[in-house]
Amino acid sequence: MRILCSNDDGIHAPGMEVLERIAHSLSDDVWTIAPVLEQSGVARAITLHQPIRIQSFGEKRFGIQGTPTDSVMLGVTQLMKDNPPDLVLSGVNNGQNVAEDLTYSGTVAAALQGMMLEIPSIALSQSRFDRSQVQWATAEAHAPDILKKLLKAGWPKDVVMNINFPDCEPHEVKATEITAHGHRDVISMYTEERIDLRGQRYHWVGFRGRLSNPPEGTDLRAIYDGRISITPVHLALTHGATVEKLRDIF
Repeated sequence: MRILCSNDDGIHAPGMEVLERIAHSLSDDVWTIAPVLEQSGVARAITLHQPIRIQSFGEKRFGIQGTPTDSVMLGVTQLMKDNPPDLVLSGVNNGQNVAEDLTYSGTVAAALQGMMLEIPSIALSQSRFDRSQVQWATAEAHAPDILKKLLKAGWPKDVVMNINFPDCEPHEVKATEITAHGHRDVISMYTEERIDLRGQRYHWVGFRGRLSNPPEGTDLRAIYDGRISITPVHLALTHGATVEKLRDIF
């Protein structure tokens, strides 16, 4: 099995080292093709207005001067075009990708690009509530067995598997749960205005670490309660009930 590893934290990120070890537990044919610089929060952005350059960082390891979507696209259509990957793994992200995070996530976007190229794709994220203390060992300990089970079971071609590991040590994980995409009942994103040394205003966008109160069965509740969350996600964005309501009007 040939595996393509990518991410949005950058090719030199600690989570990429973890992902490569996970991939090597499944196959000896592992390629890493990921952004050179961190691309967190870029979602499914593609580079259209400037050239995309590729840097080699060793055998089967390439850094892309672009986005996660660029990385998977160039990996499959250029760097691996003579023998495309059988599986795309994206991550392991520094922080959870659940609920509204999915619409921002470059980690999930890389997996979605793999799916659009008709390659089974999985996004992996390690939850954390302190950026300086990430339980990478939890993802590394549990991911291989989960991936083997998912690959054996299979899933539809238009679906991406989104896995989130809870913020605890490996032995503290309570269970693995198949979940639905959740929704936060509190707004965690905020902006902060500051003044630079020249007296000019600028702004930072960030997230507050406030927990919501999600229902059982959601990705949020699973990771809050120490369970691994596996959510099948896809790009069907149409809201069916509203379609039917508006059809009655128009």
